[in-house]
Amino acid sequence: MLRRMISLAFLIAVGIALGQEPGAAPARAGRRGGEPAGPPRPPLFFREEWKQPANAPEHPVTADATGNPNLELKLYGDGKNIQETGQEGNPGNPIHLWTGLCTANCAATLRDKENYVDLTGIAKIRWITKVSGFHQVHPVVKLADGTMLVGDHADGSTGDWLQSEFLVSEVRWLRLDPEKVVTHGTIVQKPDLSKVDEVGFTDLSPGSGHGQGGWSDVALIEVYGKPVKR
Repeated sequence: MLRRMISLAFLIAVGIALGQEPGAAPARAGRRGGEPAGPPRPPLFFREEWKQPANAPEHPVTADATGNPNLELKLYGDGKNIQETGQEGNPGNPIHLWTGLCTANCAATLRDKENYVDLTGIAKIRWITKVSGFHQVHPVVKLADGTMLVGDHADGSTGDWLQSEFLVSEVRWLRLDPEKVVTHGTIVQKPDLSKVDEVGFTDLSPGSGHGQGGWSDVALIEVYGKPVKR
């Protein structure tokens, strides 16, 4: 009798195992790796590392400074005094724009000749910066309707060149006067970033000249967002 009971229990256990849903085990594995993939990553819209003749001395930046032939450089405020300097291939002094000689607020932006950029969703900006004093580098955008905005995001290390990136969606924006490069009004609620004409930077402060004091350096700039035909 005992043998019969053991055999019956064994048959029941086998039956339960064979009757298990075929997809049960894969489902458990799926839960471990089943996090949502999230929205697609935006493409690299543009990359600018600047260019200048070999061993060129510090000089006012010009339209020739853009290494990307699809981009146009735009200057605002006292932007005519933004300098280009640095050495190609030197990580301790890369080619960059320097705001130290701006006697008033200045800004620089880049404009793609053929496309606006959609900076909604998880679009982001990456750049390499360095600062002196309490200066900080802020993003600037010009919208398709001509409105200019400056963001509250700020980067800048006084110790060394710093590569950093940020999501545009997490930035709060104020209106920016393109002539004086000063802010106006209060936070702009839900600006339309689906068609951005220009992307760049400002530190919202005059420079202090050569030597330590107050200025900003901006080397590499990368913008990740979807192109929108003009």
